[in-house]
Amino acid sequence: MVSGYTTVADPDTTAKALGKEMPVSPKFAREVAGMIRGMKVEVAQKALEDVIDKKRPVPLRRYNKRVSHKAGVGPGRYPVKAAKAILGVLNSAASNAEYKGLDVSNMAISTISVSRGRVIPGHMPRAHGRATQWNQETVNLEVIIEEVE
Repeated sequence: MVSGYTTVADPDTTAKALGKEMPVSPKFAREVAGMIRGMKVEVAQKALEDVIDKKRPVPLRRYNKRVSHKAGVGPGRYPVKAAKAILGVLNSAASNAEYKGLDVSNMAISTISVSRGRVIPGHMPRAHGRATQWNQETVNLEVIIEEVE
């Protein structure tokens, strides 16, 4: 389990948020995080909302075998669950920045990190009294936004 943040940030110009053990696919969470890394906060929120509405595909850079191409993106999909989870953590970081008195419209994502969380064990009954593992993977999300000039 993640106890803190991966980078040290200046508390006067940055705001942070963590999402621990969110029930999301680590692969899709990594791809969505890569899509919005470095974006301004408002642009990233709009992009994530477009993914949730299935208007904008997420380009799959790493896990893209047998994935159909989307117009202007290449191999891509619409990972709605991962986008909702990351949008929630990003909104939390924006709220933290607003609470600190920072200008959210002038902030960008400086760090977005995805790491695997605990695996919640489960099983699925099969024929002849057998069972297979049906585990739930979780993800730890970290977002740090900072003011840009």
